[in-house]
Amino acid sequence: MSAPQALADAVRSALADAGLPDAEPAFERPRQREHGDWSTNVALALAKRAGAPPREVAQRLVAALPDLEVVDAVEVAGPGFVNFRLSHRVLEQTVRDAVVQGPDWGRVIPARPLGRIQVEFVSANPTGPLHIGAGRWAAVGDAIGNLLEATGWEVSREYYFNDAGTQMERFGASVLAALRGEEPPEDGYHGTYIKEFAEELRAAGVTEADVAEAAYQRMLAHIKGTLAQFGVEFDSWFGERTLHESGLIDATIADLRERGIAYEQDGAVWLRTTDFGDDKDRVLVRSDGAPTYFAADCAYLRSKVERGFDRCIYLLGADHHGYVGRLKAIAQAEGYPPDVVEVIIGQLVNFLRDGQPVRMSKRTGELITFDELIAEVGADAARYTFLRYSTDVAIDFDLAEVVKAERENPVYYVQYSHARIAGIMRTATERGVVAGSVLDAELDRLVEEPEVELVRRIGAWPETVQYAAGERAPQKVARYAEELAEQFHRFYTECQVLSDDEALTRARYWLCVAARQTLVNALAILGVSAPARM
Repeated sequence: MSAPQALADAVRSALADAGLPDAEPAFERPRQREHGDWSTNVALALAKRAGAPPREVAQRLVAALPDLEVVDAVEVAGPGFVNFRLSHRVLEQTVRDAVVQGPDWGRVIPARPLGRIQVEFVSANPTGPLHIGAGRWAAVGDAIGNLLEATGWEVSREYYFNDAGTQMERFGASVLAALRGEEPPEDGYHGTYIKEFAEELRAAGVTEADVAEAAYQRMLAHIKGTLAQFGVEFDSWFGERTLHESGLIDATIADLRERGIAYEQDGAVWLRTTDFGDDKDRVLVRSDGAPTYFAADCAYLRSKVERGFDRCIYLLGADHHGYVGRLKAIAQAEGYPPDVVEVIIGQLVNFLRDGQPVRMSKRTGELITFDELIAEVGADAARYTFLRYSTDVAIDFDLAEVVKAERENPVYYVQYSHARIAGIMRTATERGVVAGSVLDAELDRLVEEPEVELVRRIGAWPETVQYAAGERAPQKVARYAEELAEQFHRFYTECQVLSDDEALTRARYWLCVAARQTLVNALAILGVSAPARM
């Protein structure tokens, strides 16, 4: 049982023994270290119901608390907060848990999954190489998937692409024109990759009639290869044409009409999305009889639910902010609870090199591709940099800064911390240190302030995973990794790991192993490697 759970059980028991109203206490870590390890405001929350001042409620609660092995001291602070200081036994158990649980340290292993959840991200159309900005959504979507898996969800990652619309027709026409030695259509694509594709298809003996389909398949394969280089593997790739060919779009429209929430006006078919909170009704079928992209969105959500997903996360760019209301409206119009849809809007990335803006445009061919980003800075540096920031803020990503081997560079600093711990362990082996088992180590010797603070930081990992998953906030993991690295370096500077004191050496050795495992697990959530040497 975790310390917060043990504290919660004790508080509920004390409330009953003190004759106070029942409540589910919430715990948080105090901002100031001198206020203890955990704090609850349950006395403030209960004061009105208890008919007494918060401090009096807190004092009655503390007086009724049973003796707890996990607690050294309890005190009432401020207007009525109850602060707990954990015993050293809890710190010792933290080190053991981190080592023994290994890759599972920080993960929640429920009796059964919370449910099936789909994360759809990137989803750029296969009309050209992925734009450099796609890297942010690839990193964030994959990390959110990792967090959800770590907290008990059954996760599926999906890439949705339009392979049935006018953009694909223009792409095919552009490649065909290049194959013929002609200029691309006025509304076509002009990038150098168009000519390269044309040459590849010519060399492969593809006929003009098959150019569009062959170019599309080749581009899709290229996109898959790019994402694989970045360490992102999708469970499914879903093309819009599937919705047309299966008849699901027609079936969805027919169902909405039968439900009485689709209507005809000016020769078109509309969905009453304003009945479900959208800012305007949306067209399902144009006056020429062609279904709209919105109709495909309706069918796509229906496909997701029919495939058994309890929740569907859409990760969209800032230019898709208007999709939040319409996707929620689609869910309700189709008879699903609104929370089946979750939309995460991410802001854009400003790419710089030595402080100067990097220009890019898929239309004109002035394109810096995602492939080039990976080649220039590496997948680790790119992923970590994208993931350090909340999705609701824009990023200034300087291609020259993120590759610097300096302490000020966060990804380098965190990876270097792991490499340093690996180096300590190699040195211990070379010196013949017999570490024994963490279960037998005298961890009660870890009493120096830098040691204690490092263990406390390690102990914050499980709650960090829970919070980051619940808030869909992988940046919390990146910041945690930096704080852990900082605390380790302080410990390393002030506490000699390998010494003539064998028992202390073994205790500090296992503390290093616990720190290393926690860093490995944090970087794994981010999809970043943990090198043993740098």
